[in-house]
Amino acid sequence: MDVTRRRAYCCGVSGLTTGSIAVKRLLLGKPYRSDRLNSRLLPKRIALPVFASDAISSVAYAPQEIFLVLSVAGISAYSFAPWVGLAVAAVMVVVVASYRQNVYAYPSGGGDYEVATTNMGPNAGVTVGAALLVDYVLTVAVSVTAAAENIGSAVPFVHEHKLLFCVLGIALVAAVNLRGIRESGVLMSVPTYAFILGVMVMLVWGFVQLFVLGRDLQASTAGYELVAEQQNDLTALAMVFLVARSFSSGCAALTGVEAISNGVPAFRKPKSRNAASTLLMLGAFSIVLLMGIVVLAQKLHAKYVIDPGTELSGLPENYQQKSVLAQLAESVFAGFPAGFYLIAVVTALILLLAANTAFNGFPVLGSVLAQDRYLPRQLHTRGDRLAFSNGIVFLALAALAFVVAFDAEVTQLIQLYIVGVFVSFTLSQTGMVRHWTRLLRTETDPDARRRMVRARVVNAVGMVMTGTVLVVVLATKFTSGAWIAVVVMVVLFVLMKLVHRHYRSVELELEEAAAEDDGVLPSRTHSIVLVSSMLIPTLRALRYARATRPDVLEAVTVNVDDRSTRTLVSRWEESDIDVPLKVIASPYRDVARPVINYVRRIRRDAPRDVVTVFIPEYVVGRWWEQILHNQSALRLKTRLLFEPGVMVTSVPWQLDSSNRAARRSDAQYIAPGDTRRGFGASSPGDDR
Repeated sequence: MDVTRRRAYCCGVSGLTTGSIAVKRLLLGKPYRSDRLNSRLLPKRIALPVFASDAISSVAYAPQEIFLVLSVAGISAYSFAPWVGLAVAAVMVVVVASYRQNVYAYPSGGGDYEVATTNMGPNAGVTVGAALLVDYVLTVAVSVTAAAENIGSAVPFVHEHKLLFCVLGIALVAAVNLRGIRESGVLMSVPTYAFILGVMVMLVWGFVQLFVLGRDLQASTAGYELVAEQQNDLTALAMVFLVARSFSSGCAALTGVEAISNGVPAFRKPKSRNAASTLLMLGAFSIVLLMGIVVLAQKLHAKYVIDPGTELSGLPENYQQKSVLAQLAESVFAGFPAGFYLIAVVTALILLLAANTAFNGFPVLGSVLAQDRYLPRQLHTRGDRLAFSNGIVFLALAALAFVVAFDAEVTQLIQLYIVGVFVSFTLSQTGMVRHWTRLLRTETDPDARRRMVRARVVNAVGMVMTGTVLVVVLATKFTSGAWIAVVVMVVLFVLMKLVHRHYRSVELELEEAAAEDDGVLPSRTHSIVLVSSMLIPTLRALRYARATRPDVLEAVTVNVDDRSTRTLVSRWEESDIDVPLKVIASPYRDVARPVINYVRRIRRDAPRDVVTVFIPEYVVGRWWEQILHNQSALRLKTRLLFEPGVMVTSVPWQLDSSNRAARRSDAQYIAPGDTRRGFGASSPGDDR
């Protein structure tokens, strides 16, 4: 069979047409060779927006979540906001310091999963894996819904069609990531750095106006009175619980920190040092922006509530609540609308593209879990553009499900958020403490021991702090929606264990079969050619079967129509074919069942024989032609696969449409080595 026809056959079976391939290339670009992987590694300036955009962008909604929770107790509770922000910043410092230890100790890309598995066993590792997978999905959902809310503050059309905006946003980010990690990083760098610069300028100019120029800046919500039902009857215990819940909501700013430890292999060398430096930059930017927004929002008396209609008094008609960041930009850049719109746009962009962190972390983690046989193996392979395409598509679909289920409401989605990431934080830091303890048992060098002791102290502090935050998050958010995330993690944990058990059972079964295999060849081969007509595909299948030199060769047809069968038998007898044609009755007009029963009779009479069934098939070039041909063959092949001792051989016949499709495919793609074999010429510099 020539090369052109082989390619046509593959094209026909898969249902891919030249048109679909062209669309794929237009959207994703040309495929990359596997040896191009090292050239796709990231420098720090691109790695920061790729892996840290989630943590940096979360400062756009974490401060407003702090104010949102405190609003329950009235305006006086807002005085706690800076202290809550400082507590979140302290946790950020400890977590960043702890993960700097992780990237040096475990640079392979397994991140928290590898740390927990190596030091605490597979169950801890699977727990971390399930928690992170859920957190990555929620990262995408929360990021795009927050983007819709922020841009909706400036563009009412987006606010009215928020769900549609989120769906399109997820599709856009997924498409960008399918083109490859480096392309997504270059695209991400501009809005990420624009957001950092824009918010920094806003904060500096706002504080200059307040403390240097002495201007009385007021947020647009400063004149509205906050109505809190529990303002006057909150007990001290209830206030502590409220502040703790505000703190747990503010800890959303820490999400995404772990992504760098999962993405160390994507950094340029020295990988660990570059990853640690990127972590340091992430922590510095996040803390400065978080505290700046919280303090400035308090100074400008900004208010943010769940239901403005019932919790704010003095509202004008058709009032639309703006995000805290939008309120600050509107006040600071009063008289300069371009500044307000600039902040709104860059905030929406970074929130939308912050999902990119999850789109880089989820597929890599999914690949590691698939390699360890906890997820389907399809998640382990890279696509044309050297990205983990299956993981990217799965993440996009899961995030879309959450967005649609919660009607793109960030306040509801964020209640499910951060549970998973703090589960992974806590188990990872516990694993790192065990890691250093194990190494200290055998290390004798005094300098190395001092470094290990210092690292263990850092991870121990991180373990205690993240464990405390996890308890606070569960205690304050569980009934508000965090239980959904916990249930999803448990279900995912069970599914991953079942997948692993399946792969393990298959491996054991094959090992046992190999041990019991006596290596004895079949005594004879019995070949059967299925016949439905006297056309050339059938004749070719007969010639091919004869070329295999079987001990027994016969043609078989199933009688589903008496008239057609008599005509076929008559023509067969008149021809010069010396292979006997056997007719199998089928009173219920089924093709597959009579063939299966006939094959079973042969196997029962001669159990040591191998039976080979030759099935003629048409190879087509258009997807709709596949529907019109080969359906009976497909059903029969599927049934025969379950029969022991039976081999199925497809004998393809290429129709003209398949040859045309092959020629179009050859014009677009030249396989490695084709030029040497004389099948085509590659252009200079072609890296495919």
